[in-house]
Amino acid sequence: MEGNETVTNCHGLKMMAADGKMRLTDIADTELLFRLIQSVPSPKAEPFKIWLARVGSERIDEIEDPEIGIDRLMETYLRKGYSKEWINQRLKSIEVRKDLTDEWENRGVQKGQEYAILTDEITKAWSGYSTKHYKNLKELKKANLRDHMTNLELVLNMLAEATTTEISKEKHPKSFADNKRIAK
Repeated sequence: MEGNETVTNCHGLKMMAADGKMRLTDIADTELLFRLIQSVPSPKAEPFKIWLARVGSERIDEIEDPEIGIDRLMETYLRKGYSKEWINQRLKSIEVRKDLTDEWENRGVQKGQEYAILTDEITKAWSGYSTKHYKNLKELKKANLRDHMTNLELVLNMLAEATTTEISKEKHPKSFADNKRIAK
């Protein structure tokens, strides 16, 4: 607050306070937090502002030359301890997934919920588990399931997605139900 004037788009959420009581607390998403940091007129905020500017500049560079983004992705995976073989497999899995989602888009499948339903069918077909159950087995909350797959799991998932893509191209499904049968 600046005086009595609200300067942010924070929303209230009841959270546990230090005294153990639930109190209405201002919350913000990542984008809003970054905007707040940018608006802080303090030398202590300057390192964050410099970091935000650098990240923004890097993102623009990646838009101009996508290979820079791929290199950054590889560096990130290496820092996380993944092997080069796994990273190459993961990059291939991204390509296979993109081919599948392009095919779904061509067949009128809606992004979001419909993609999730079809992905769940494919995951059940090769692993025996729903995507949610599979994530629970790996104790994942928001993390990307594919980033926590072994080489073998990535290969099986890619095979299932590539097969789905090829069957779809051959059968030319006309409805979501047709796409779902192919995913199964």
